[in-house]
Amino acid sequence: MSGAHLLVLEGDGIGPEIVAGTRTVLDTCDATFGLGLSFETAEIGFAAHRSVGTTIPDPVIAAARGADGVILGPVSHNEYPPVAEGGLNPSGVLRKALDLYANIRPALTPEGLGGSARAVDLVTVRENTEGFYADRNMFEGPGEFRPDPDLALAIRKISRRACRRIAEAAFALAEARPARHVTAVHKANVLRISDGLFLEECRAVAEAHPAIAYDEVLIDAMAAHLVRDAGRYDVIVTTNMYGDILSDLAAELSGSLGLAGSLNAGEEHAMAQAQHGSAPDIAGQGRANPVSLIASAAMLLDWLAQRGTLPAGAEAAAAIRAGIVAAIAEPGTRTPDLGGTGTTTALAQAVAGYVADTAPRTGG
Repeated sequence: MSGAHLLVLEGDGIGPEIVAGTRTVLDTCDATFGLGLSFETAEIGFAAHRSVGTTIPDPVIAAARGADGVILGPVSHNEYPPVAEGGLNPSGVLRKALDLYANIRPALTPEGLGGSARAVDLVTVRENTEGFYADRNMFEGPGEFRPDPDLALAIRKISRRACRRIAEAAFALAEARPARHVTAVHKANVLRISDGLFLEECRAVAEAHPAIAYDEVLIDAMAAHLVRDAGRYDVIVTTNMYGDILSDLAAELSGSLGLAGSLNAGEEHAMAQAQHGSAPDIAGQGRANPVSLIASAAMLLDWLAQRGTLPAGAEAAAAIRAGIVAAIAEPGTRTPDLGGTGTTTALAQAVAGYVADTAPRTGG
C-alpha cells in the first residue's frame, strides 16, 4: 500500500494558522484520493526555545531525515536570540541538514484574480545551500564577521558542484514546460570570479540541452524586465540571494506573495515552505492567506509522486491547484491581501471543498 509520512512544523506568527489550513486540505486529499498520509508534529521556533532552549532541537532534525517530506510553517528567525543562545534559523538548518539544494518557486497569475496582477507564468530555481547566506556557507561558524565596531565583512560561497546541480535542476524543469526556456541571472560584470563560475556551469548544462532556449541577464536588469514584462520569462536559474529577491518580486507581480508556493528539494528529501515570512503583526487575526503553504504542499505531493512514494500524489496536487483557482475567484473567499474579506480558515476550507466535491474518488 502506498503512503507517505509527513513531519509538520508549525513555526511562529501566522504559522499555526496556515499550517492548520494546509492540514485541512491535505486531510481532504487523503480521504479523496486514498493517499495513505500520516502526520507527525514537532515544536520549533519560539515554542521549542521556551521548552528546550533551542529553536530547532536535534530530535526534530532526526525526524525530518526519517520523514518522507516536511511541511514547515513560517518562522520569526529575525527575532530569535543569538545563535549561541539557541536562536537558530530552522529553515536554514533543515536546508543544510537535508541538503535541500534546489528552492523551486513558481509565480503564476491565477485565472479570475483581476486587480493589479500581471500575466505571469514562470519558475525561479534558486540555489539553496550557499551564496551570501551566513548560516549556509561555512563548515563551522557564521559567514559574516565584524573585526572591529566599524567594519562588517561577509563571505560568499559559490562552488562548481552547487552551480552544476542547480543548473541541471532548472533545465530538467524546463524540459517539462511548454516554453522550454532557461534564463541564468547573474552579476558577472562585477562578481567576475564567483558569478563567472556560476555561468560556466549554466553554459555547460545548456550545451547538453540544445533543444532548450538559453540566455543570460544581469540581476539589476532582470528586476526591471520582470516589472516591465514578466511574461517573457519561463525558468529563471540563479544563486541564493538573487533568487530570494527575484522570486518575491515575481510572486507579488502575479497577484500576492500569499499565493507563492515554494519547495525545497534535494536528492533524498523535500520540504514544503511558504515563500513569505511569519507576519506576526496579523497573527491570530484569521487574516493570513494560507494559499502559499497549501500550494507548497501540493508541490511536495508532486515530488513524492515523481519518486514513486505516492503514486496518486500528482492527481491530488492538480486538484489542490484547481481548488485554489476556484476558491480565490470568489471575492468573499479571498483574504485581505487579495482584496477580499475571507478568513484563513474559510479560504482553506473552500480549497478543501473543491477537492472533495470535484476530484475523482478512489474506486469510483
